[in-house]
Amino acid sequence: MASMIKRFVFSEPAGRLSAAMLFSGSFVFLSVYMYYGILRDVSSGESLVIATGFALSGFAESLPSERRRAAGGLRLTASLLLLGLIGLLVFAPEVVIGPR
Repeated sequence: MASMIKRFVFSEPAGRLSAAMLFSGSFVFLSVYMYYGILRDVSSGESLVIATGFALSGFAESLPSERRRAAGGLRLTASLLLLGLIGLLVFAPEVVIGPR
C-alpha cells in the first residue's frame, strides 16, 4: 500500500495536457464560486476548496520532470485538501452545506 502511494505521489509529472485539464477544472469551479458568491449572494466555500485542489494538482503536473519531489508535495497537499472536504461532508455536513 505504501509503495502504491509513493508511486502515485512521487511519479513523474504527467505533462501539459493533464495540467491544462486540471487548470480548466479549477477555472470552472472558481467561476461557480464567483457566480454564487457575487451574483447570488450565497456562500459556496466548497467550490473554492475544489478549485484550489485542482489548481494545486495542475501546477504539480506542469512542473518539469526533474522536480518530482515538489510535484509530489503539491499532489499530496491537493489530495489532503480534497479529502478534508470529503471528511467535512461526512462528519459535519452542516459546516459545508449549512443549517437546514
